[in-house]
Amino acid sequence: MGVLRNADFRRLWLADLVSQLGSRIDVLAVPLLAATTLGASVFEISLLRTAETLPYLVLGLQVGAWCDRIRHRPVLIAADAGRALLIASVPVAALFGVLGLAQLLTVVLAAGVLRVFFDVAHQTYVPRLVPLEQLPEANARLQTNRSVAAVAGPGLAGLIVQALGNAAALAVDAVSYLWSALWLSRIATPDVLPERRERRLLREIGEGLRLVRGDRVLLAISLHGAVSSFFQSAHLAIVVVFLAREVGLSAWVIGLLGTASLTGALTAGLTARWLGERIGQARALLFAAVLFGLAYQLYPLTGRGWALSCYVAAGFFTSFSVIVLSVFGVSFQQAVTPPDLLGRVNAISQTLVFGVAPLGSLLGGALASAFGMRATLHIAAAGVLASAAVMVFSPLRKLRDLDRLQAA
Repeated sequence: MGVLRNADFRRLWLADLVSQLGSRIDVLAVPLLAATTLGASVFEISLLRTAETLPYLVLGLQVGAWCDRIRHRPVLIAADAGRALLIASVPVAALFGVLGLAQLLTVVLAAGVLRVFFDVAHQTYVPRLVPLEQLPEANARLQTNRSVAAVAGPGLAGLIVQALGNAAALAVDAVSYLWSALWLSRIATPDVLPERRERRLLREIGEGLRLVRGDRVLLAISLHGAVSSFFQSAHLAIVVVFLAREVGLSAWVIGLLGTASLTGALTAGLTARWLGERIGQARALLFAAVLFGLAYQLYPLTGRGWALSCYVAAGFFTSFSVIVLSVFGVSFQQAVTPPDLLGRVNAISQTLVFGVAPLGSLLGGALASAFGMRATLHIAAAGVLASAAVMVFSPLRKLRDLDRLQAA
């Protein structure tokens, strides 16, 4: 069992598993709810994606500094409980016939704020529970949760949406957040309060920025994440509506299609460590970045009949690549960052990735309104492929492994 013998990490892992599955429901249900029940336009639907990720752009760096000052477990529990209440308000409003696009946007935005706190604290909390040498295994276990959710989640979400309706399906997501909070509350490892000292927010943020800027490998990983995320967000803002309106698929089929395509994430979660040992972690990062860009070119070719296989193949290879990038990128970041800076560095990398997402979502909605959804998917795919150049022309191309850099 390896790292799962650690009882507290096992509790964190169980909390994450169900929460990841629940979160897959709103990925499908929220845009479909807006498109069908509320009659939102493509641009209005892209605003939902913008609202979800905007808090990273506004708050990400500050949250990183705050998380280096406080205990992490209470932040995780409060964020889960808050998101449960927010998401539950949507089916309640729908039940009484008062749900509108304004409330949906408000819920998504507020849940996005809590997600920033949760994601930064969660990534910073893992090294507090497991020793340094087990970080790659621990991150691989957590990424496998995402893989399982990526595979099982869309099909499960499609069935739930088909059976209960878009609004009622979100109640299941709310329950998953409560489950996560319950398991997190059972972690017994003392959550030590960082040493009290005089702190200045801008100075603290600057310390984290200087560390990322000074490490060329860490900088390349972060910049690739930002550029690829920008164009990926343009894709994600419209792809569900594209499948529903242009390809003519039902919610259940969209979910099933996602399940079939995202088996690559499960494959990567199970084989990423082996791949790193076989070809080297640095080479695995380069390979995954290039594969990610190439696979994205298949998405715009999706159509009815056999053309649906383009979506499945694109989903398999892109999800495989994302997990490989995350396992080795996050493990390297956690290993080379001093503990008292980890919250800030995690926040910087996540702000670069998610902070550009609202801008990409707005671009996706605007381009789709002006040129059509398929043309927008082509533009997004070209941008994701171009982002691989950041990794190809970084010091990674001269390296095989990252463990020597971690030791240094």
